[in-house]
Amino acid sequence: MMKTLLSNRLSKTLSAPSSPFTSTLQDIALNRKGVAKVVLKKGKTQLFKHGSPMVYSGAVDRVIGRPPPKTGDVVLVADGTEKPIGWGLYNSVSMFCVRIMQLEEEAARDPSCALDIEKLLERRIHEAIELRRNLGLPSTNTNVYRLVNSEGDRLSGLIVDVFGDLAIVASSAAWVEKYRPEIEACISRIDNINNISWRPSVEILKEEGWPLLDVRETHKLTSLDGIKVKENGVIYSISLRGQKTGFYADQRENRKYISAISNGQRVLDLCCYSGGFALNAALGGATDVTGVDTSMPALELAKENIALNKLGTNISFFREDASEFMKCAISRNQSWDIVILDPPKLAPRRKDLCVISNTLEVLQSASGMYRNLNSLAMQLTERGGLLMTCSCSGAMTQSGMFLRILQDAASMAQRKITILRQAGAACDHPIDPSYPEGEYLSNVLLGVM
Repeated sequence: MMKTLLSNRLSKTLSAPSSPFTSTLQDIALNRKGVAKVVLKKGKTQLFKHGSPMVYSGAVDRVIGRPPPKTGDVVLVADGTEKPIGWGLYNSVSMFCVRIMQLEEEAARDPSCALDIEKLLERRIHEAIELRRNLGLPSTNTNVYRLVNSEGDRLSGLIVDVFGDLAIVASSAAWVEKYRPEIEACISRIDNINNISWRPSVEILKEEGWPLLDVRETHKLTSLDGIKVKENGVIYSISLRGQKTGFYADQRENRKYISAISNGQRVLDLCCYSGGFALNAALGGATDVTGVDTSMPALELAKENIALNKLGTNISFFREDASEFMKCAISRNQSWDIVILDPPKLAPRRKDLCVISNTLEVLQSASGMYRNLNSLAMQLTERGGLLMTCSCSGAMTQSGMFLRILQDAASMAQRKITILRQAGAACDHPIDPSYPEGEYLSNVLLGVM
């Protein structure tokens, strides 16, 4: 009798239809026409549930929607059963098929921003402002900082740097270009921001499939010069014609550290750009500071910065290739107590490495350049002195090879090194741990014997 009852119950349970899933995003999408659904392949869902913001095209099983979504459109991202796990912005061309903006759990807690890019932009930028305020930015001593750091602030492809009352928008995603008016409207409402300059990353936007004519037209807006900013009390003149958004705010905390250890020291700043490390060393009490760079416009800024900070004759800049300068200095038996080596990116982006057939050869080539540069820098460092060496190549930082390369460089230079400090970008450059590809800057302080 008992077996019969259990059998009947089990039969009813197995034959009963499963209850339909509930989804805040699905409910909202039903009230909006034309929201397509990107369905993930089996086994790919968990990665994105755990927070990875970039849905690669290889993770997509199918796209449901008539007409199909266009680049920049809002889409649902769903698991194999077509249950939404989040929503994001679609790209029909890029290897990044969807940039996820919000997960289902977030939408369930607060549906006010769900499937609404304008409201989400307001929310994310407000959160970014509050985070910087908690970090003490801006302040009376610092008015140059990063306000939005792409994936780190959950706005993949969007970077916003602040220079006093000017906001520089660096765009590296098609959706950022599409929603430019909405982004500019959000930024224009920020206290003390009076001007906005748009700086598209042309080569990356080509990969995103964004019309090149549009990119060229917006690129003309970046011709502003003569801007004065303050960082840790140091005054800088910057040019938007320069590299990145015009200033390396990511090294702020590392520059401050150099200032703290430079008193009474002789300092060499290689690949000095507009003199950030050199200026901090001089203001920190260094007895002699030398900066070297190949760019004349950068060195003109550096010399202008000497005057702005009322520095004396103990700081000088030279236009020369860093390798050639180091070789000549070694031949003259010159050395410095502190050497700073901050070269431009020597390894390509990691996603570029993925499509290069000889990836190992490319990394080995970059490794060789870093090894040779650091070997020369170590030979110029007084025994018992310090070498601060950097890599801004994301592919190198993420490879985990940088410390091994430094050891190889030490062997080549017949020096012994110890690691005294390891750092990355300043705290206003947050990194999403579910997207470690956002980590790019390595800054290592070495003791050299």
